[in-house]
Amino acid sequence: PEVIKQASVPDVQPLTAPKAEVASVTSDKFRWPISGRVITDFANSKGTGINIEAPEGAAVRAAENGQVIYAGSGVEGYGNLILIRHPNGYVSAYAHLQQMNVAKGTVVNRGDNIGTAGKTGSVSKPQLHFELRKGATPVDPLPLLAS
Repeated sequence: PEVIKQASVPDVQPLTAPKAEVASVTSDKFRWPISGRVITDFANSKGTGINIEAPEGAAVRAAENGQVIYAGSGVEGYGNLILIRHPNGYVSAYAHLQQMNVAKGTVVNRGDNIGTAGKTGSVSKPQLHFELRKGATPVDPLPLLAS
């Protein structure tokens, strides 16, 4: 019986290993959804998100693995908008898109091309409005984005 107990001890350790891996993934920074100059920071967006200048048609990429929970143009001022729910409790938002390459329910990986930058909604020049929300609360994405 003692041999069986010893054999079961290593079986316990692999169960804790994946939890540690999941924790390290959630502490990683989000990737930038597009490269460009931040033209509106969190404070100037009235605490909603940031706006990143980008050429029209530039690829917009998922900031982290997740599932698309909204893709449409029903939110006033945002134009074409994609929302992605991430396993770490965050939701990322990508607005003013020219094109949307994903639909509600699509599972995306970090870096996947989800659409293209545009000037739909209430903006006059091509840009990406990017938001991160922890639950329903918008948070400043800049400290959470990989430098």
